[in-house]
Amino acid sequence: MSQTVRTRPEGSGQALSEAYDTALLDLDGVVYAGGEAIAHAVDSLATARAGGMHLAYVTNNALRTPDAVAGHLTELGIPTVASDVITSAQAVARLISEQVPAGARVLVIGGDGLRVALRERGLEPVDSAEDEPVAVVQGYGGPDLAWSRFAEASYAVARGVPWFASNTDLTIPGARGIGPGNGAAVEVVRIATGAEPQVAGKPLPPMHRETILRTGAERPLVVGDRLDTDIEGAFNGEVDSLLVLTGVTDGAQLLAAPPKHRPTYVDADLRGMLTGQPEVVEAGDGFRCGGWTATAGGEELELTGEGEALDGLRALCAAAWTAAGEGSCELNGGKALARLGL
Repeated sequence: MSQTVRTRPEGSGQALSEAYDTALLDLDGVVYAGGEAIAHAVDSLATARAGGMHLAYVTNNALRTPDAVAGHLTELGIPTVASDVITSAQAVARLISEQVPAGARVLVIGGDGLRVALRERGLEPVDSAEDEPVAVVQGYGGPDLAWSRFAEASYAVARGVPWFASNTDLTIPGARGIGPGNGAAVEVVRIATGAEPQVAGKPLPPMHRETILRTGAERPLVVGDRLDTDIEGAFNGEVDSLLVLTGVTDGAQLLAAPPKHRPTYVDADLRGMLTGQPEVVEAGDGFRCGGWTATAGGEELELTGEGEALDGLRALCAAAWTAAGEGSCELNGGKALARLGL
């Protein structure tokens, strides 16, 4: 796919909630962490919804059903129905259903979210490699998923049964920090079998297709915290994105982002949906945003001025991405980020 290489975050004269008809929101690290709402999320989403924006929640976490996710969000003060939730379990179930006969047995390594999604597609979940499954599907099963489940998947995959994965996120944020995600579990089976799964979740096309089919979005804005899933998924789907800094991505990772990981907009949290976005403009041999000017020096990124920290980060992104072109910026941005407290 040929796309214009983004060299700076874009500005917007309109609030993003007015410029786009649908927000495709990641959950973990964006709306909540460890089950608790992230600061400003509830009020920001309520305001966006009141202004007419459709809110859809798009998650690579295949553990819970859409009903369970909707119930949790509603308990947090974000009124949600199951049809507002799109999961990687739904995306992988559709992918499997397009390749196996109706009513086929599928070995499930994961939780209820996978089982419900498979049944929605007319497939029969089973628990053993001895149940003659025609496919194996693996999704996040929570921290207590038994090691024996990985062995069961390995037995079937080693026999040549097609293997599918809901997603390959290596980590998942929680209340106590960052824990291993489904991608780590997928690696266990990969090591045991030498096989490669078909993957449905973000950033790959099956997840974007599932999202658009279920939401009918015409001007979607992907809102996420991960460069390698949310932002890359938006890039692959050729839609705009907003990175929020409430999850796993830090300033250094953002500055080093290759083109497919560069978001359209950057903001601190979901309040960024409710405002316009400042322009980043050329200033001599550097880039200015707000009161900050960033330049790419010989070995490091340099920052002068003062003002809002996020404006400084946006200016630094422009300097770093322009210097990197189609690659990843290797200039040291540590001192500049420290000035911003990031």
